[in-house]
Amino acid sequence: MLNVREYRSSYKEPEDFDDFWAATLAEARRHELTVDITPVETHLVTVEVFDVTYPGFGGHPIRAWLRLPERRSGKLPAVVQFHGYSSGRGAAVEDLLWSSAGYAHLFMDVRGQGGDWAGGDTPDPVGSGPAYPGFLTRGVESRDDYFYRRVYTDAVRAVDTVRSLDFVDPERVAVIGNSQGAGIALATAGLVPDLAAAHFQAPFLADIQQATRTVRTFPYEEITKYLAARRNSADRVWQTLAYFDGIAFARRAAAPAWFSAGQLDDVVPAPAVFGAYHEYWGPKQIRLWEHNGHEAGGAEDLAIALSAFASILRPSDSIDLGSPTETRNS
Repeated sequence: MLNVREYRSSYKEPEDFDDFWAATLAEARRHELTVDITPVETHLVTVEVFDVTYPGFGGHPIRAWLRLPERRSGKLPAVVQFHGYSSGRGAAVEDLLWSSAGYAHLFMDVRGQGGDWAGGDTPDPVGSGPAYPGFLTRGVESRDDYFYRRVYTDAVRAVDTVRSLDFVDPERVAVIGNSQGAGIALATAGLVPDLAAAHFQAPFLADIQQATRTVRTFPYEEITKYLAARRNSADRVWQTLAYFDGIAFARRAAAPAWFSAGQLDDVVPAPAVFGAYHEYWGPKQIRLWEHNGHEAGGAEDLAIALSAFASILRPSDSIDLGSPTETRNS
Protein backbone atom coordinates (compact mmCIF):
# COMPACT_ATOMS: atom_id res chain seq x y z
CA MET A 1 0.00 0.00 0.00
CA LEU A 2 1.23 3.48 -0.89
CA ASN A 3 2.49 5.52 2.06
CA VAL A 4 1.03 8.87 1.05
CA ARG A 5 3.35 10.82 3.35
CA GLU A 6 6.44 9.40 1.66
CA TYR A 7 5.27 9.79 -1.93
CA ARG A 8 7.70 11.46 -4.35
CA SER A 9 6.69 12.53 -7.83
CA SER A 10 8.49 11.44 -10.99
CA TYR A 11 7.61 14.74 -12.71
CA LYS A 12 10.42 16.30 -14.79
CA GLU A 13 10.23 19.96 -15.67
CA PRO A 14 11.12 21.37 -19.11
CA GLU A 15 14.62 22.79 -19.45
CA ASP A 16 13.26 26.15 -20.59
CA PHE A 17 10.60 26.39 -17.87
CA ASP A 18 12.06 29.57 -16.34
CA ASP A 19 12.63 31.23 -19.71
CA PHE A 20 9.05 30.52 -20.75
CA TRP A 21 7.57 32.09 -17.64
CA ALA A 22 9.98 35.02 -17.55
CA ALA A 23 8.99 35.91 -21.11
CA THR A 24 5.29 35.44 -20.36
CA LEU A 25 5.35 37.75 -17.34
CA ALA A 26 7.55 40.32 -19.04
CA GLU A 27 5.03 40.56 -21.86
CA ALA A 28 2.15 40.98 -19.42
CA ARG A 29 3.97 43.70 -17.51
CA ARG A 30 4.40 45.73 -20.67
CA HIS A 31 0.78 46.71 -20.18
CA GLU A 32 0.44 49.64 -17.80
CA LEU A 33 -0.93 48.60 -14.42
CA THR A 34 -4.01 50.80 -14.45
CA VAL A 35 -6.27 49.77 -11.58
CA ASP A 36 -9.91 50.84 -11.35
CA ILE A 37 -11.47 50.68 -7.86
CA THR A 38 -15.18 51.37 -7.40
CA PRO A 39 -16.92 51.35 -3.99
CA VAL A 40 -19.81 48.89 -3.60
CA GLU A 41 -22.77 49.59 -1.35
CA THR A 42 -23.27 46.51 0.84
CA HIS A 43 -24.65 47.76 4.19
CA LEU A 44 -21.83 45.90 5.91
CA VAL A 45 -20.66 47.69 9.05
CA THR A 46 -17.12 46.41 9.61
CA VAL A 47 -15.98 45.69 6.03
CA GLU A 48 -15.78 47.91 2.96
CA VAL A 49 -16.06 46.32 -0.48
CA PHE A 50 -14.69 47.58 -3.80
CA ASP A 51 -15.09 46.31 -7.35
CA VAL A 52 -11.62 46.14 -8.89
CA THR A 53 -10.53 45.83 -12.51
CA TYR A 54 -6.88 45.44 -13.48
CA PRO A 55 -4.96 44.31 -16.59
CA GLY A 56 -4.00 40.63 -16.71
CA PHE A 57 -2.56 38.48 -19.49
CA GLY A 58 -2.62 40.40 -22.76
CA GLY A 59 -3.80 43.48 -20.89
CA HIS A 60 -7.25 41.86 -20.67
CA PRO A 61 -9.46 43.34 -17.91
CA ILE A 62 -9.67 41.07 -14.86
CA ARG A 63 -12.29 41.61 -12.17
CA ALA A 64 -11.79 41.13 -8.44
CA TRP A 65 -13.38 42.03 -5.15
CA LEU A 66 -11.30 44.06 -2.74
CA ARG A 67 -12.50 43.88 0.84
CA LEU A 68 -11.00 46.04 3.59
CA PRO A 69 -11.52 46.27 7.36
CA GLU A 70 -13.43 49.49 7.90
CA ARG A 71 -11.30 50.59 10.87
CA ARG A 72 -7.61 50.72 10.12
CA SER A 73 -4.74 52.95 11.14
CA GLY A 74 -1.86 52.02 8.84
CA LYS A 75 -0.82 50.04 5.80
CA LEU A 76 -2.53 46.68 5.76
CA PRO A 77 -1.16 43.23 5.08
CA ALA A 78 -2.93 41.64 2.11
CA VAL A 79 -4.28 38.22 1.22
CA VAL A 80 -4.83 37.43 -2.47
CA GLN A 81 -7.29 34.57 -2.91
CA PHE A 82 -8.16 32.39 -5.90
CA HIS A 83 -11.34 30.33 -6.21
CA GLY A 84 -12.21 26.77 -7.13
CA TYR A 85 -12.72 25.21 -10.54
CA SER A 86 -15.57 26.58 -12.71
CA SER A 87 -16.67 28.93 -9.94
CA GLY A 88 -16.27 32.71 -9.79
CA ARG A 89 -15.66 35.57 -7.40
CA GLY A 90 -19.28 35.35 -6.21
CA ALA A 91 -21.17 38.18 -4.54
CA ALA A 92 -19.75 41.26 -2.89
CA VAL A 93 -20.93 40.22 0.59
CA GLU A 94 -19.39 36.73 0.51
CA ASP A 95 -15.94 35.59 1.71
CA LEU A 96 -15.58 38.06 4.56
CA LEU A 97 -13.15 36.01 6.70
CA TRP A 98 -9.86 37.66 5.78
CA SER A 99 -11.05 41.27 5.76
CA SER A 100 -12.75 40.63 9.11
CA ALA A 101 -9.38 39.42 10.42
CA GLY A 102 -7.69 42.70 9.47
CA TYR A 103 -6.36 42.07 5.96
CA ALA A 104 -6.82 43.75 2.63
CA HIS A 105 -8.45 40.85 0.78
CA LEU A 106 -8.28 40.70 -3.01
CA PHE A 107 -10.43 37.90 -4.46
CA MET A 108 -9.57 37.32 -8.13
CA ASP A 109 -12.17 36.25 -10.67
CA VAL A 110 -10.77 33.47 -12.90
CA ARG A 111 -11.37 34.44 -16.52
CA GLY A 112 -14.00 32.50 -18.41
CA GLN A 113 -15.30 30.68 -15.33
CA GLY A 114 -18.12 31.45 -12.92
CA GLY A 115 -20.83 29.15 -14.24
CA ASP A 116 -20.97 26.94 -11.17
CA TRP A 117 -21.95 27.69 -7.56
CA ALA A 118 -20.49 31.23 -7.46
CA GLY A 119 -20.87 33.56 -10.41
CA GLY A 120 -18.03 35.27 -12.26
CA ASP A 121 -17.73 38.47 -14.25
CA THR A 122 -14.49 38.11 -16.27
CA PRO A 123 -14.64 36.84 -19.86
CA ASP A 124 -11.73 35.12 -21.59
CA PRO A 125 -11.41 36.85 -24.99
CA VAL A 126 -8.92 34.22 -26.23
CA GLY A 127 -10.33 31.23 -28.08
CA SER A 128 -8.84 27.76 -28.46
CA GLY A 129 -8.96 24.74 -30.70
CA PRO A 130 -10.90 21.54 -29.99
CA ALA A 131 -11.37 20.91 -26.26
CA TYR A 132 -13.33 18.66 -23.95
CA PRO A 133 -16.07 20.62 -22.10
CA GLY A 134 -14.46 22.40 -19.17
CA PHE A 135 -11.16 24.29 -18.96
CA LEU A 136 -8.33 21.78 -18.55
CA THR A 137 -7.96 21.05 -22.27
CA ARG A 138 -8.46 24.53 -23.69
CA GLY A 139 -5.40 25.09 -25.87
CA VAL A 140 -3.71 22.10 -24.22
CA GLU A 141 -1.62 21.14 -27.24
CA SER A 142 0.36 24.39 -27.11
CA ARG A 143 2.03 25.95 -24.08
CA ASP A 144 1.50 29.42 -25.59
CA ASP A 145 -2.24 28.93 -26.07
CA TYR A 146 -3.04 26.96 -22.92
CA PHE A 147 -5.80 28.38 -20.73
CA TYR A 148 -3.77 28.34 -17.51
CA ARG A 149 -0.97 30.39 -19.03
CA ARG A 150 -3.44 33.24 -19.02
CA VAL A 151 -4.85 32.40 -15.58
CA TYR A 152 -1.46 32.12 -13.84
CA THR A 153 -0.41 35.41 -15.41
CA ASP A 154 -3.63 37.06 -14.24
CA ALA A 155 -2.80 35.81 -10.73
CA VAL A 156 0.68 37.31 -10.73
CA ARG A 157 -0.80 40.59 -11.89
CA ALA A 158 -3.29 40.37 -9.03
CA VAL A 159 -0.33 40.43 -6.63
CA ASP A 160 1.17 43.32 -8.58
CA THR A 161 -2.17 45.10 -8.27
CA VAL A 162 -2.59 44.71 -4.52
CA ARG A 163 1.01 45.79 -3.96
CA SER A 164 0.37 48.97 -5.96
CA LEU A 165 -2.33 50.16 -3.55
CA ASP A 166 -1.06 52.83 -1.20
CA PHE A 167 -2.96 51.40 1.81
CA VAL A 168 -1.25 47.98 1.46
CA ASP A 169 2.17 46.99 2.79
CA PRO A 170 3.77 45.32 -0.26
CA GLU A 171 6.08 43.27 1.96
CA ARG A 172 3.17 41.62 3.79
CA VAL A 173 1.28 39.88 0.99
CA ALA A 174 0.10 36.26 1.05
CA VAL A 175 -1.66 33.99 -1.46
CA ILE A 176 -4.30 31.39 -0.65
CA GLY A 177 -6.80 29.07 -2.28
CA ASN A 178 -8.60 25.74 -2.24
CA SER A 179 -8.45 23.17 -5.07
CA GLN A 180 -7.97 25.10 -8.34
CA GLY A 181 -7.47 28.20 -6.22
CA ALA A 182 -4.67 26.47 -4.31
CA GLY A 183 -3.08 25.40 -7.59
CA ILE A 184 -3.16 28.99 -8.82
CA ALA A 185 -1.77 30.19 -5.47
CA LEU A 186 1.06 27.65 -5.70
CA ALA A 187 1.95 28.80 -9.21
CA THR A 188 1.89 32.41 -8.03
CA ALA A 189 4.17 31.59 -5.10
CA GLY A 190 6.66 30.10 -7.54
CA LEU A 191 6.47 33.07 -9.90
CA VAL A 192 6.56 35.83 -7.25
CA PRO A 193 9.69 35.19 -5.19
CA ASP A 194 9.09 37.54 -2.25
CA LEU A 195 5.63 36.70 -0.91
CA ALA A 196 5.24 36.66 2.88
CA ALA A 197 3.09 33.52 3.31
CA ALA A 198 0.91 31.00 1.48
CA HIS A 199 -1.85 28.51 2.17
CA PHE A 200 -2.58 25.67 -0.26
CA GLN A 201 -5.70 23.65 0.57
CA ALA A 202 -5.87 20.48 -1.62
CA PRO A 203 -3.91 22.10 -4.48
CA PHE A 204 -5.14 21.08 -7.92
CA LEU A 205 -2.78 21.03 -10.95
CA ALA A 206 0.18 19.45 -9.13
CA ASP A 207 1.70 16.18 -10.34
CA ILE A 208 -0.83 16.45 -13.16
CA GLN A 209 0.08 13.40 -15.22
CA GLN A 210 0.12 11.02 -12.27
CA ALA A 211 -3.06 12.52 -10.79
CA THR A 212 -4.84 12.08 -14.12
CA ARG A 213 -3.86 8.42 -14.13
CA THR A 214 -4.91 7.96 -10.51
CA VAL A 215 -8.44 9.43 -10.29
CA ARG A 216 -11.49 8.88 -12.46
CA THR A 217 -13.31 12.03 -11.50
CA PHE A 218 -13.58 15.46 -13.03
CA PRO A 219 -11.84 17.80 -13.65
CA TYR A 220 -8.83 15.51 -14.35
CA GLU A 221 -11.17 13.23 -16.29
CA GLU A 222 -11.40 16.01 -18.89
CA ILE A 223 -7.83 15.21 -19.90
CA THR A 224 -8.59 11.49 -20.04
CA LYS A 225 -11.67 12.05 -22.21
CA TYR A 226 -9.76 14.40 -24.51
CA LEU A 227 -6.97 11.89 -25.06
CA ALA A 228 -9.44 9.07 -25.57
CA ALA A 229 -10.68 10.93 -28.65
CA ARG A 230 -7.30 12.39 -29.71
CA ARG A 231 -5.04 9.41 -29.14
CA ASN A 232 -2.09 10.81 -31.06
CA SER A 233 -2.01 14.02 -29.02
CA ALA A 234 -0.74 12.53 -25.75
CA ASP A 235 2.89 13.59 -26.11
CA ARG A 236 1.96 17.17 -26.98
CA VAL A 237 -0.55 17.35 -24.13
CA TRP A 238 1.90 16.15 -21.48
CA GLN A 239 4.61 18.44 -22.89
CA THR A 240 2.28 21.41 -22.50
CA LEU A 241 1.09 20.49 -19.03
CA ALA A 242 4.68 20.18 -17.82
CA TYR A 243 4.93 23.99 -17.96
CA PHE A 244 1.95 24.33 -15.62
CA ASP A 245 2.60 21.66 -13.01
CA GLY A 246 2.57 22.84 -9.41
CA ILE A 247 5.64 20.79 -8.56
CA ALA A 248 7.82 23.02 -10.74
CA PHE A 249 6.43 26.12 -9.05
CA ALA A 250 6.88 24.55 -5.62
CA ARG A 251 10.60 24.17 -6.33
CA ARG A 252 10.82 27.95 -6.76
CA ALA A 253 8.55 29.16 -3.96
CA ALA A 254 10.17 30.70 -0.88
CA ALA A 255 7.24 31.95 1.22
CA PRO A 256 6.40 30.08 4.45
CA ALA A 257 3.60 27.76 3.39
CA TRP A 258 0.83 25.64 4.90
CA PHE A 259 -0.43 22.71 2.83
CA SER A 260 -3.40 20.46 3.49
CA ALA A 261 -4.73 17.27 1.92
CA GLY A 262 -7.71 15.00 2.43
CA GLN A 263 -6.83 11.33 2.72
CA LEU A 264 -10.16 10.44 1.06
CA ASP A 265 -9.96 13.09 -1.68
CA ASP A 266 -11.01 11.63 -5.04
CA VAL A 267 -10.64 14.94 -6.91
CA VAL A 268 -7.10 15.96 -5.92
CA PRO A 269 -5.37 12.78 -4.71
CA ALA A 270 -3.43 13.22 -1.49
CA PRO A 271 -0.18 11.80 -2.99
CA ALA A 272 -0.16 14.64 -5.53
CA VAL A 273 -0.34 17.18 -2.70
CA PHE A 274 2.57 15.48 -0.93
CA GLY A 275 4.47 15.40 -4.22
CA ALA A 276 4.30 19.19 -4.34
CA TYR A 277 4.91 19.56 -0.61
CA HIS A 278 8.16 17.56 -0.68
CA GLU A 279 9.46 19.72 -3.54
CA TYR A 280 8.49 23.01 -1.91
CA TRP A 281 11.61 25.09 -1.44
CA GLY A 282 10.58 27.41 1.38
CA PRO A 283 9.58 26.72 5.01
CA LYS A 284 6.54 24.46 5.01
CA GLN A 285 4.04 22.48 7.04
CA ILE A 286 1.36 20.03 5.94
CA ARG A 287 -1.75 18.60 7.56
CA LEU A 288 -3.24 15.34 6.29
CA TRP A 289 -6.91 15.14 7.23
CA GLU A 290 -7.42 11.39 7.36
CA HIS A 291 -11.22 11.37 7.37
CA ASN A 292 -11.78 14.19 4.91
CA GLY A 293 -12.13 14.40 1.18
CA HIS A 294 -11.71 17.39 -1.10
CA GLU A 295 -12.58 19.90 1.63
CA ALA A 296 -9.17 19.04 3.15
CA GLY A 297 -10.03 20.04 6.68
CA GLY A 298 -12.42 22.84 5.78
CA ALA A 299 -12.88 25.50 8.44
CA GLU A 300 -10.48 23.82 10.87
CA ASP A 301 -7.74 24.00 8.27
CA LEU A 302 -8.55 27.66 7.59
CA ALA A 303 -8.23 28.33 11.33
CA ILE A 304 -4.68 26.95 11.21
CA ALA A 305 -3.81 29.33 8.36
CA LEU A 306 -5.48 32.24 10.13
CA SER A 307 -3.38 31.66 13.24
CA ALA A 308 -0.16 31.21 11.26
CA PHE A 309 -0.72 34.31 9.14
CA ALA A 310 -1.45 36.43 12.21
CA SER A 311 2.06 35.87 13.54
CA ILE A 312 3.75 36.54 10.18
CA LEU A 313 1.64 39.29 8.64
CA ARG A 314 0.61 41.02 11.90
CA PRO A 315 -2.79 42.46 10.87
CA SER A 316 -3.33 43.79 14.40
CA ASP A 317 -0.54 46.32 13.78
CA SER A 318 -2.75 48.09 11.23
CA ILE A 319 -6.13 48.03 12.95
CA ASP A 320 -7.48 50.78 15.21
CA LEU A 321 -10.88 49.86 16.58
CA GLY A 322 -11.36 53.42 17.77
CA SER A 323 -10.77 55.44 14.62
CA PRO A 324 -12.11 54.52 11.19
CA THR A 325 -10.11 55.82 8.25
CA GLU A 326 -10.96 56.66 4.69
CA THR A 327 -9.76 54.49 1.82
CA ARG A 328 -7.51 56.13 -0.69
CA ASN A 329 -8.26 54.63 -4.09
CA SER A 330 -4.85 54.90 -5.66
